[in-house]
Amino acid sequence: MAKAYWVGCYRSISNPDAMAAYAKLAGPAIAAAGGKFLVRGVPAKTYEAGLAQRTVVIEFDSVAAAVAAHDSPEYQAALKAMGNAAERDIRILEGA
Repeated sequence: MAKAYWVGCYRSISNPDAMAAYAKLAGPAIAAAGGKFLVRGVPAKTYEAGLAQRTVVIEFDSVAAAVAAHDSPEYQAALKAMGNAAERDIRILEGA
């Protein structure tokens, strides 16, 4: 079974305090679901149409595990804490 990767790109963050509340809940929820943070931060370099946006990459054992982590009550509580504090794009991809 192929690994899966949850990729999040943050276009903007309007409320750092709400993001901190989100992170406090999201990190443990994702780890409890088997997620392993591989990348967190702003790109060191971008090319072509790349944007210097905060990016997060999390590895899971499968697409089903990544989806279950996102849909879990614990992660949903983190999303509620975040509210509208950020504009972001989340994608789950199956590894090659």
